[in-house]
Parts: sequence; C-alpha cells; structure tokens
Amino acid sequence: TSLLLMAGIVVAVGLCRRLTRRRLRSHPRLCTFLLEMFSTFQICACTNELCLLGNAEPKPHTGLTLTYGFTVLHGLTLPGSTCNPCGTLQPMWGGGTSVKMGGLKIGAQFVAAVLARVFMHFLWRLEMAEPHSGALSQGCGNPMQTTEMQAFCIELLFSVVFQLTVLRVESINPKYRVHLIALLITMLVYAGGNLTGAIFNPALAFSLHPNCFYDKFWSYSLVYWIAPSLGKFLIFYVF
Repeated sequence: TSLLLMAGIVVAVGLCRRLTRRRLRSHPRLCTFLLEMFSTFQICACTNELCLLGNAEPKPHTGLTLTYGFTVLHGLTLPGSTCNPCGTLQPMWGGGTSVKMGGLKIGAQFVAAVLARVFMHFLWRLEMAEPHSGALSQGCGNPMQTTEMQAFCIELLFSVVFQLTVLRVESINPKYRVHLIALLITMLVYAGGNLTGAIFNPALAFSLHPNCFYDKFWSYSLVYWIAPSLGKFLIFYVF
C-alpha cells in the first residue's frame, strides 16, 4: 500500500508539472515557483512515507533498497529541479541566478515541505497501511542520536561529499549520473542514517521533523540548516 501511495504521488506530481509547463509559459516566475514546489513536494512526501518503512524486515536492506530506488525515480522524473535550498545557493552566489529567483525557489521548497507534511498527515489518519496507525502519535522522532557537535560535523561532511560529487559528475550522461548520485545517497544513509538521518537538505529536514524544530529550534536549525549550507559554501569557495 505504501509503495502504491508513493507511486501515485509521483504520477500526480508528473501530471501537475506537465500541466504547469503548458499553461504558464507566459508567466515564468509563477511557473518556476510551481515546478520547484511540486518537485520538492514529491521528494518530501515520498521520504515521509519511506521513513515509516525504515524498520521493515529485513533491516536495513529494505530501507536502503527503497532509498536507492526512489532516489533514482526522483532523479528521472524531476529534471531541472534542485529540491534543495543548498543546491539553489550555488547559482545564486555564482551569478547564474538572480537573488529574487533564488529566493523564489527556496520559498517554494519550504512551502512544499510544509504541504507535504500536512498531506501525509491527512493520509496517515486514513490508516491505509499498517505503519500509518502509530505515525501521528510519534511527535519528534529525535533523529539526532549523538551529540549536537558530532551531528553538526556529520551533516556538514555529508553535504560537502554530496555537493562535491554532484559537481564532479556533471559531465556524465544523465541516465548514468542519476544512478551514481542515488548510490552515493544510499551509502551516506547507511553510514550516518542512525546518527542524524543523513538528510543534508534543509527543506526535507523541516518536512520530516517539524516537531523537533518546534521543540529545539536552534539545535536542529544548526545541524540541519546551517551545517549543509556551510558545506555548500565551502565547496563553492574551494572548488
């Protein structure tokens, strides 16, 4: 049921993106906002559902396989979208994107993060699958299973590794590049998923753990917002 639900989200987002491109060509800003919002919504909604399947047996093979498969699916179905505020910062600082357009995309990403969380909560109330029954009562899942400083360093390191890899594989055929990036993300999730969740995406982190940001805003913003953004700036200035 969960797999069918995520497949339905991917199909619905694909239709919305296609309709947006056709109907809003004469409104580039609105078109850009909606495309980025729909794309980020797909990633956040599917990842919220994937988190419920992380404890499925056999562990961790099921969770890692689904992570790899859906990362490839996102890469193939969402071309041209960053879905990550850190990825939007690079063209802004490099001069390839105006500050207004970059801010518009980042705003769309966080709007999508909130909408995805609200939408998934609505679906979880319907209890269409067994994991949904206890999802609403979890509150903050405490994704940080280590000290705040160690969590900060882990997210910073993972962000640097991810962003550097993305830069290095830009010249590779997109069909193969998607699999390389998916493999890297799966490896990072395996390496640090039990410590911080290995998110390195501020919008996705906010969608997955809104209650944690409410309870301990400064701690979680330091680890899941500032650390990946700092990693992006390090890559930008060094390379």
